[in-house]
Amino acid sequence: METFIELLKILGPALIVLYAVYLMVRSFLSSRLDEVRTATYQKNQETILPVRLQAYERITLLLERVSPNNLITRLNNPDFTAREFQQVLVSEIRQEFNHNLAQQIYLSEEAWAYVSGAVEDLITTINEAGRGLDDDAKSLDLAKAVFESSIEKDSVQNAILYVKREIREVF
Repeated sequence: METFIELLKILGPALIVLYAVYLMVRSFLSSRLDEVRTATYQKNQETILPVRLQAYERITLLLERVSPNNLITRLNNPDFTAREFQQVLVSEIRQEFNHNLAQQIYLSEEAWAYVSGAVEDLITTINEAGRGLDDDAKSLDLAKAVFESSIEKDSVQNAILYVKREIREVF
């Protein structure tokens, strides 16, 4: 029994010292890990931030290019019938949208929902305006109908405003 007590006298302080060393090493490693995480996060931000900003710029450019004012002005040809012009407009919107699909990974889900919703609303507006015209209607008639419909629901401008608000929050 006496040897057991002597063994405890020796091992007790050694275990306390060992536990203290364990706590110190654990604290040191935890702080180093936090430093590495912070440095990695800052390095990622330096890399990702410009890419995200570029994505917001491209999405804003997409929305500006497909807004009825710019789209119709850019693509209008008086020789087109309303049906031909409708096809040209929808095709151009889809091409612009498909060209910028990858940008969605840099936007929030809400911002992307606004963007894709605005594009789909515009296509719907163009198609509805085209359905309401006679077969012999000209591109100017379709343009007028699209402008009138887009004044009521300006989803493209709402999407642009949302993207701008989100950019201000991020930066």
